[in-house]
Amino acid sequence: MRALGVNTWVWTSPLTDTALERIAPRAAGWGFDLLELPVEDIGDWDPRRARVLLEDLGLDASVVLVMGPGRELVATDTGTRKATRDYLRRVVDAAAEVGSTVVAGPAYASVGRTWRMTPSERAGLRAELTDALAPVVDHASAAGVRVAVEPLNRYETSVLNTVDQALEVLADLPAEHCGLALDLYHMNIEERDVADAITRAAGRIHHVQVCANDRGTPGADHLDWSRIVHNLGESGYFGPLVIESFTADNESIATAASVWRPLAVSQDAIAVDGLAFLRSLTTSLPPSKGAAVY
Repeated sequence: MRALGVNTWVWTSPLTDTALERIAPRAAGWGFDLLELPVEDIGDWDPRRARVLLEDLGLDASVVLVMGPGRELVATDTGTRKATRDYLRRVVDAAAEVGSTVVAGPAYASVGRTWRMTPSERAGLRAELTDALAPVVDHASAAGVRVAVEPLNRYETSVLNTVDQALEVLADLPAEHCGLALDLYHMNIEERDVADAITRAAGRIHHVQVCANDRGTPGADHLDWSRIVHNLGESGYFGPLVIESFTADNESIATAASVWRPLAVSQDAIAVDGLAFLRSLTTSLPPSKGAAVY
């Protein structure tokens, strides 16, 4: 059975030890297999403490990086690039400590930073990103953690918007240590066919985040979920599906995610109803070729 998870951003930002102690037992009680932990700033929460808490509850962990203002790997100065790489390495260390095998997110530029590029500038930027990511991937490999690079929609970045663009950047990085994080919200905006894009990413998918097309409850939308999950299996991805949505209670994250209205009757409903839908979907589909057993 495929593992299902939820990101703590559904309820809070930034994540703290106190908030995690409140959220984790509820997620476990609802039947989630995994809790996804954002590292907005190093030290917001204690990875060792979190690992003990999650293990006691029978929950696995995944970790997401956060590219806030000033975190840049491309089209920036040497000092900013170095500081950003240092942050990414420390996120990898936190992931290893909490027991996550993946660090996912837009590891290239701050979210919301956009600018126009000529084709030659874009080609140079992709080469720059490959070089900038390589030391982070090496560090992650040594720690037993995979880096999953997430394309974002055109309103949040001009660097990587599609699966194909990301695959070009990752082509010279080791597939076993560096791949894609697929977020259905962004894919619904940027990919002409979400399921076909998943097929093109076969062999490089390291993490998948899910939500409705409006960032609300998975299944309460127009997405072809059966085909999406089928193609994930056919593409060799049998890892977790993690619900990612955002609370409007935190002004900065609500603004960054453009959450201007309630996305469900409650934040809990996004998690609970989404879990029920995904569990029903993933247990009712026939197994894909080469499907792993969980």
